[in-house]
Formats: sequence, C-alpha cells, structure tokens
Amino acid sequence: MAINQNHLFEELNGVKCAIVEKNVLPARVEFLRRILEYNRFTVVVVPSPPPKAAPAAATPPAATPNAAASPAAATPPVPAATPDAPAAPPPPPPPETFTIGVTDVVFNPINAIFGRLLHTPEGHVVTLAYWQQKDKDSNDTVPYFTRS
Repeated sequence: MAINQNHLFEELNGVKCAIVEKNVLPARVEFLRRILEYNRFTVVVVPSPPPKAAPAAATPPAATPNAAASPAAATPPVPAATPDAPAAPPPPPPPETFTIGVTDVVFNPINAIFGRLLHTPEGHVVTLAYWQQKDKDSNDTVPYFTRS
C-alpha cells in the first residue's frame, strides 16, 4: 500500500506494478508506452474497471395535507410516463480506458519527470508539457523562465 497518492502501486495481471496513470484512452497508452519502453521499463497495460453506476433517482415523498397548503408545494405534478411515449435512449457506453503500470515498483512518474530521468526516442529530456502532451517536442533548451 502506498504511503500517499504520489506513489501508487497495485497488482496488474498478477504482477506488482507502480501505477503510471489510470483511466487513460488508447492513444495516450501508446504515447506513454513508447516513452517508458524506450527508457527500458517493462510496461503493463490492463483495462480499467467500468465506472460504478449512478444510484437511481430518489422518488419524492408522498404529499401530506399540510404540504399542499405551503407555497413551496405549489409546483405542478410531473406527469407519469405513458405507454405510447418513446423510451429514453440508453446512455452511451463509457469509453474504453486503461491502467498503465511499470514493473519497477520504485518508479514514480512525478520524480522521473522533474528529476529529468526520462528521455524521448529523439534523445531529448521529457518535460512536463511533453508528458501531458501539451507540447509536440521535448526540446527544453530554452530555460523555463525565458519562455512566454
């Protein structure tokens, strides 16, 4: 069990892994897999469990005679669904997401990024903007304090 939320690990496919990210889309999985495998980590990817279903809407309590006299209870009643009315379409299925882990349980993505331990296949250091896919290249030759 992790001491805090910055260093999570759990068992993925029967292997103890340090969690890199949870609930990521397939495109992000390929992006992170490319970086991590280039840096010689063994990557384990498993489908994330489906989200828990939302609880059913609570039914309003039955009206009491005193509630009818209050001004707040002056709202019109909601009509019941008729058999001829079309049923509401089912909600779309949730997107398929994955959990990414590495077999090196000492790995911590925050420490790896800010400690400048990860490199891209092009030979550049992985920056935070590159890791978050906000920047297309990881060329950080310009110091952060001179960027605009």
